[in-house]
Amino acid sequence: MASIYLLKPVFQKMLRPVVKLLARAGVTANVVTLTAAALSFTVGACIALWPYATWPMLLLPGFLFLRMALNAIDGMLAREYHQASASGAILNELGDVLSDAVLYLPLALVSVFNAAWMVVIVVLAVITEMAGVVAVQVGSKRRYDGPMGKSDRALVFGVLGLWLGLGGPAGCWIIYLQIAVTVLMVVTIYRRARGALAEAEST
Repeated sequence: MASIYLLKPVFQKMLRPVVKLLARAGVTANVVTLTAAALSFTVGACIALWPYATWPMLLLPGFLFLRMALNAIDGMLAREYHQASASGAILNELGDVLSDAVLYLPLALVSVFNAAWMVVIVVLAVITEMAGVVAVQVGSKRRYDGPMGKSDRALVFGVLGLWLGLGGPAGCWIIYLQIAVTVLMVVTIYRRARGALAEAEST
């Protein structure tokens, strides 16, 4: 199934000049990872503190795009500028999971969302990323299968944040959207687990 993640090579090509400038300035991959996590906490805190205001929702689309860029940048710095390390890999994976949690869990406080479904989405987001990581333990590569990986979730909630932030009407369709995201994440977990096992068995 298609995923926004498939566009990553094009995105990386666009970001390469920025990566070169950061490398020359001495910025490390770990600093970029920590910056992304800190900004995620800040945006999530704004949503949690002002759940009835529309302006925090307008932060989501721009920040989620920035976060995708930062995630790509820290990986490029690590691979292309010899900054890869075990601690950096752990920090990157934990940072992604924590960032998802602090960004999306506060949406449970926003009245247009169903709180229970948002909690389910956050839990499944953690499991989805874990399914990608544990693939390495069975002899496979890190899995990024869709259809509802990290980038896909960012697209869905970024567009939704823009819609709501600009005053777009909400309704029961948001709950249906939450259910759809949940179902697609379950499919993603299955595909990542199946893909990991298939790759491990073929080696």
